Amino acid sequence: MSGYKRMRRQHQKQLIALENRLKAEMDEHKLRLQKEVETQANNTYIELERLAKKQTIQLEKEMKASAAEEKRIQQQILVQQKKELTTFLDTQKKQYRLCRERMKEEMNEDSSTPKEEKQERLSRHKETVQRSQAEEEAQLLNQQRMVYERSCRALKRRSLIKKHELEQEQMREELNKKKNQKEMEHALMIRQDESTQDLERRQLESLQRLRMELIRLQHQTELENQEEYNNRRQRELHRKHALERRQQPRNLKALEMQIKKQFQDTCKVQNKQYKALRNHQLEVSPKSDHKALLKSLKEEQTRKLAVLAEQYEQSINEMIASQSLRLEAEQEAECQALKRQLQQEMELLDAYQSKTKAQSEAQHEREMQKLEQKVSLRRAHLEQKIEEELASLQKERTEKIKHLFERQERELETFDTESTRLGFGSLASFDFPKEDDR
Repeated sequence: MSGYKRMRRQHQKQLIALENRLKAEMDEHKLRLQKEVETQANNTYIELERLAKKQTIQLEKEMKASAAEEKRIQQQILVQQKKELTTFLDTQKKQYRLCRERMKEEMNEDSSTPKEEKQERLSRHKETVQRSQAEEEAQLLNQQRMVYERSCRALKRRSLIKKHELEQEQMREELNKKKNQKEMEHALMIRQDESTQDLERRQLESLQRLRMELIRLQHQTELENQEEYNNRRQRELHRKHALERRQQPRNLKALEMQIKKQFQDTCKVQNKQYKALRNHQLEVSPKSDHKALLKSLKEEQTRKLAVLAEQYEQSINEMIASQSLRLEAEQEAECQALKRQLQQEMELLDAYQSKTKAQSEAQHEREMQKLEQKVSLRRAHLEQKIEEELASLQKERTEKIKHLFERQERELETFDTESTRLGFGSLASFDFPKEDDR
């Protein structure tokens, strides 16, 4: 029994050691998953920071490029206007010379007009032409200034639109990046949940497998102990019966001696009774009859003693026969009783072991069902969390795009309102000089 108790304690130690090892394995698994999540979160933060810096640099670069483009087109417009002004002034000079020559010819043909009057008329004409040309030049300069300022305003509007387009593109890039990162995060969460499920199932199967193996060893040991106990009980009974059979002749001899002693005691009583009867008969009978009386009494006594001896001999024989039969019957009854007892104990052990095994299997089934419920509930919560995060991300995406478009619409509307106030009108369809016009 002490060996059985040592085995049970050893089994308990094995279960505790396995449970501790599985717990350490699960703790290590959870720590590894936590590190994976933290690493991905850090990578996500770094990537978003890198994207923000890249977009800032890209926006600054685009603003510088737009400013350079504005300056280039402004310079192009100034060069073109300077060329137009030069052409315009050259044309005015040619027209002035032609008019002066034509007027001189007309004056030369008119010989009746005094020279002083001709010079006066020529001076007035010169002043008129110069004034007219100055007005035309001023009008051209004013027109060029208006075109230049309107072009500059239109360039600013185009730069604003390009900036808006770049902001929209950067917004889409940022939102798509966040969506991809969130999808990667969700994929990691699902993968971690599946790995946790596999580990939980594997650990439960390992624990249950050890329990069933220990139960099998326990039942095998109990069965071996019971069989050893049965054999020992049977050997003890066999030794007891063998001892009883060896002691039976001695016991029978003692009983026989007891019966003989009773026979001897009875014979002594008979002798006393015979002597008393003989003395009484001799006293009451005539002396002549004494001889015949003594002979008759002697014969009667001999006959009775022979009958008594025969009875006692028969009693001894019957006692010997009955004692042998009784011993065989008692030993057979004891064998059958022991056989029934041992069979009943074996059946009780088998029933107990079957019940223990069934209880363990039922417990394992409940543990597996509990684990599956836990896994299913955790997966449902995870899917709900993923769905909520995706909905929140979509809401954030919609709001950011809406706010961006609203801000850009306000900026463009404010710009157009200011352009209208400054007298530039609509600049949406303004045409800029082509590259070939430089």
